[in-house]
Amino acid sequence: MKNFVYNTPTKVYFGKGVCDDVGAQLSEFGPGKIIVVYGGGSAVRSGLLGKITSSLDRHGIAHAEIGGVEPNPKVGKVREVIALAKAENADFLLAVGGGSVIDTVKCAAFTIPTGLDPWDVIMGAKVDTKPLPLGTVLTISAAGSEMSNSMVISNPEICIKKGRGEEGVRPRVSFLDPENTFTVSKYQTGCGTVDIMMHTMERYYTIDDDSDLTDRIAEGLLTAVKSAGSVAAENPEDYEARATLMWASSVSHNGLTGCGKNLRGMAVHALEHGVSGVFDRVAHGAGLAVLFPAWAKYVMQYDVRRFAQLGSRVWGASMDLLHPERTAAEGIALMKNYFRSIGMPVSLAELDIHEEDFERIADVITAGGTTQVRSYIPLGKKEVMDILELAK
Repeated sequence: MKNFVYNTPTKVYFGKGVCDDVGAQLSEFGPGKIIVVYGGGSAVRSGLLGKITSSLDRHGIAHAEIGGVEPNPKVGKVREVIALAKAENADFLLAVGGGSVIDTVKCAAFTIPTGLDPWDVIMGAKVDTKPLPLGTVLTISAAGSEMSNSMVISNPEICIKKGRGEEGVRPRVSFLDPENTFTVSKYQTGCGTVDIMMHTMERYYTIDDDSDLTDRIAEGLLTAVKSAGSVAAENPEDYEARATLMWASSVSHNGLTGCGKNLRGMAVHALEHGVSGVFDRVAHGAGLAVLFPAWAKYVMQYDVRRFAQLGSRVWGASMDLLHPERTAAEGIALMKNYFRSIGMPVSLAELDIHEEDFERIADVITAGGTTQVRSYIPLGKKEVMDILELAK
């Protein structure tokens, strides 16, 4: 097991009714004025936004609201949040929504004290200031941004979707009520289930790491999510399934499932960011469902033992000790079948992406062939094209 630092400063309120009086809990942070950021109209229609603002009013916390955050969150909306926060002299940001809303708030909170443009920050500009504090009210179990140290923002003008990790953007507090996810559609539930799994599986596949405890934690999480994802797809108001997905969303991306591992980065996330950067209509989880099996098939040869291990322990593949590559391949096939069973696409064609699009996507991922994606082997433009071919 490698040395590691595990940092989870987010205070989590989990369970039924935890959003009924968020003002009481937010009071402990002493906010002068809060900007409440949300996505489409669902937070308004469900009454959740009104419940939150009423609670803030009861506790004498001044606030202003801004909505309209889209999936694959755009840098333009980050700029709008920053402008409002500055105009209102806000000192705390609250995201009400899923990963797109939370990442928008994170980027704004990180950028405001710097005076920089948020896209410069996403692209790696040096930052010496402390971010504004932020909190979240989660409505979609997927991205894990409610406890993570990362944010991903899209710039549609240049078709680039890029992330940045900084410890300072971990939320101070997150409110997780599984009942807030009852109205999430079957398709978005499937997307979320895949995204949760990918955050753990991207950390799982690291060669020459002896970290059995972390492996077992990851395998247990994946097994629970596999079951809960199937249940929630058919019965969206099953509280235990929704609760499992919501807590797994947080645990899968707060660092726990990577402790003691020699992480290489998230290769399939990088590939998917290229796909949804070019084709903004593609939901992140759907893109991952298509690309992960193709990537796994491409790199399996470099870590057959670990692919066979997960294939057997999580996906139910028959362990062939003499030919572990058979178990590994069977596990990948079973994973792909599971994605299909919860309503996810498993080919680029299902996303209306075809061979004539591959080079454009590969150029975005590799900056025209000048950069590589970290994986078992470096993935340059040729390797990316090969993976897209497997995913077609």
